[in-house]
Parts: sequence; structure tokens; C-alpha cells
Amino acid sequence: MKKTNILLLLCLFSSVIVLFLDPHHLDYLTFSTNNLKEGRFWTLITALFIHNDALHLFGNLIFLYVFGNTLEDLIGSKKMLSAFFIGGVLSFLISTYFYPPDIPMIGASAAIFTLAAVAMLVKPLRISILFIFLPVGLVAILYFIFNLYALEHADSSNVAYISHIIGFMIGIPLGISWSREWAKNLIITILLLLIYFILAYWLLPILLISYGI
Repeated sequence: MKKTNILLLLCLFSSVIVLFLDPHHLDYLTFSTNNLKEGRFWTLITALFIHNDALHLFGNLIFLYVFGNTLEDLIGSKKMLSAFFIGGVLSFLISTYFYPPDIPMIGASAAIFTLAAVAMLVKPLRISILFIFLPVGLVAILYFIFNLYALEHADSSNVAYISHIIGFMIGIPLGISWSREWAKNLIITILLLLIYFILAYWLLPILLISYGI
């Protein structure tokens, strides 16, 4: 079985299991600064697979499936797993500077952002059916830009946008080290982004007129 599919099953299984746990016991699985100070280092791993609701879980499963399988096919399962766990663990640790010590942090989102950044620098033109046939490089950079925007404009949210951005930035040096053509792939990604915005700018007025808006 592919390692990406194992990660998917762990996310699904763990997120279902926690529904039946006492909230007190859940504290031993979620990551927080307080848990780190109390020596619960295992929460750096267990928290990666726990999600707080079906939407959070479903969204992460889709992005993990695409970016994880893309990297596993191109650079191997060991590097894909390394990116996932390095991105997830370091994002948790660095995020302790931005969130109160009692705030629990859960989910694979930051780790997936790391995978997205690596995929962007390894094979930006890879097409995914689940992304409506968009190149993974374009989806990765749009994913990142959306979180920058959300971080700036979201008044209050339980979404850890800072952790997502940290995860993406962790993926950049990994992608550079694992891709001989990272510079070319970065340029391709930027060009894809420009084309996307040009098409959106050109098509949006047409669509608004067509629907009488």
C-alpha cells in the first residue's frame, strides 16, 4: 500500500476515534505549548492525525491525497513522509510563538502545506482530476495566497493560518534540495499564476454579464 494512503487512513481512523474520547483524554493527543512543557512530546505526532470536524477532515484528505501521491510518485515515499512529518512537527513547534500556551493545535494542514510547496518546486505542471484538472503548482500557490489573505482579513477564526504559512515556507528549502529544476519550476508556477489572474480578470465580467449580475 502507498504511504500516502496509510496517512489518509490514519487521519480518518484517528479523527473518528476521538469522537468517542472523553475531552480530558483528548488533551493527551492534541498539541499545545502546555503539553510540550509537560513532556507530552508524542502529541507532535498524534495531533497531526486528529481533525475537529468533517469539513476539516474532508478538505485535508483531498489535498493530502493529491500532493502526497504526486510526491510519492516523483521523489519516493521516504522523502514524501519526511516532508510530511518535518513540516507538521516544525510547524507545531514554531507556532507556539504565535498562539497562547493552552490553545490546542490539531490537523495535518500545515504538513500538507509543506507537501504543496515541495510539489510546486518538483512538478508544477502535474494535473489532478480532483483539482478540476488544474496544475498542482497553481493550486499550491493559490492555496498559499488564500491563507495570506485570510490571515490578514480574518477577524476571528479557529483556523491556524499562521501554521499553514509556516508549513509552506518549510517546504521551500525541501523542494529546492530535492529538485534540480526548482528555479524553472518556480518560474512556471509564477507564470501559471499570472495566466490564472489574467483569465479571471477577463472572464469574470463576461460571466457577470451573462448571468445578469
